[in-house]
Amino acid sequence: MFDGHLRAEVDKRTNPIGAALAKTPLSADSLTISGIVISVLAGVTVATGRLWLGFILVVAAALPDLLDGPLAKMKGTTSKRGAFFDSFSDRVSDLFLFGGLGWYYLHGARPDLATLPFAVYGAASLISYQRAKAESLGFDAKGGIMERGERIFALAAGLLFSPILLPILWLTLALSVVTVIQRFVKIWIQASTTVANSRRRYRKGHEISGKRSLQRSDFFRTGYRRSSHPRRRVGNSPASSSFSRWLEHRGVRSLGESES
Repeated sequence: MFDGHLRAEVDKRTNPIGAALAKTPLSADSLTISGIVISVLAGVTVATGRLWLGFILVVAAALPDLLDGPLAKMKGTTSKRGAFFDSFSDRVSDLFLFGGLGWYYLHGARPDLATLPFAVYGAASLISYQRAKAESLGFDAKGGIMERGERIFALAAGLLFSPILLPILWLTLALSVVTVIQRFVKIWIQASTTVANSRRRYRKGHEISGKRSLQRSDFFRTGYRRSSHPRRRVGNSPASSSFSRWLEHRGVRSLGESES
């Protein structure tokens, strides 16, 4: 949902900052690495129960993630390697953030809820995998009600207002599952259309091939009758005249002469 509705607006705000950072020695990779480091610190902080400080670190970790792309564009260093590194850093950050929450619940008052943050992380990983796999196959898998931007925002709100952290986690899990279903249906429709088009092309090619085969077989069956060349008459051929002269030399009359 964030990519579909707010990405353009956010880019308008972050591109000027990226242009300013482009004048410094900073690189997009250094911003991405700093985001990973801050996310690890945020996860450790949350695991120890300091949720408010964890909120500050989560917000701080989100800033490099927002700015590394604009910085790469302004410096002209965008690449597939950078896109891979950015996606990888997102997965690492999610792992430490939700892992820290799981540790917090495991060693807190609700150890029975320790698996809830990991369930959210599992659903988030499915969402990410769907997009990565779909794009590798040439399909569009963007969209959904709970993408990474929404997850980070919800997590930050839960850390800031700790009494609603648990309901926010349940809501995030439910909406993440809905997003998985949304993306699955979207990719399935695109893939089904591709399969249908391939089948139509195959049937059309098969029909054309069948018609050509019928034309060839019809030619071989009727080609002799369709030939415009008349049959040769054996009696007028040079071979027939030579044979008659040989019979005369042997003293044998031809069949026509004997009858006369």
